[in-house]
Amino acid sequence: MNLVCLDLEGVLVPEIWIAFSEVAGIPELRRTTRDEPDYDKLMRFRLDLLEKNSLKLQDIQQVIGKMEPLPGAPEFTEKLRERTQLIILSDTYEEFAGPLMVKLRRPTLFCNSLVYTADGTITGYKLRQKNGKQMAVRALSSLNMEIFAAGDSFNDLAMIQEAKAGCLFRAPEAIRKEYASSIPCVDTYDELLEQIDNFLLFTANIG
Repeated sequence: MNLVCLDLEGVLVPEIWIAFSEVAGIPELRRTTRDEPDYDKLMRFRLDLLEKNSLKLQDIQQVIGKMEPLPGAPEFTEKLRERTQLIILSDTYEEFAGPLMVKLRRPTLFCNSLVYTADGTITGYKLRQKNGKQMAVRALSSLNMEIFAAGDSFNDLAMIQEAKAGCLFRAPEAIRKEYASSIPCVDTYDELLEQIDNFLLFTANIG
């Protein structure tokens, strides 16, 4: 059985922290996993900024509620789900993702959760599992699933490398250059769908 695992932010929806940084007027919050491979370091940096600026969970949720998927993303996921199964593997949080999942027609999502107080002060976060994207692909592969994975950031590389096949999608130049010899990179949904179709054809032929 085949399965596609995709990252969320930068692949199907805009980067939430970048969108929030623009509304909040805090350029430092634009830093994402495209820039910082150490996720814990990145999140501690973000939480410190939120605390310094007295920003709460509801401030971020208000911005997310007005966000839309990337152009073409809902149509792409619909075409993909006509072909095979889809799971979104993301380092975002369930407290963030709800409105965007509705707009993407509710694909299955594995993500993390936030720790926050009654007034919405975010004090920490809980990982679903350390190296959650990679470990999800490994677990699904142990069930004899043939996995194709795609993402755009440092934290997607282990997931892609763990999968049977995969590619980078709209990855920044630094990641493209470093992994050009081992991981293909595409920039449009049509190209991504072509990669997936080739994978589905390959697995069908060897099956």
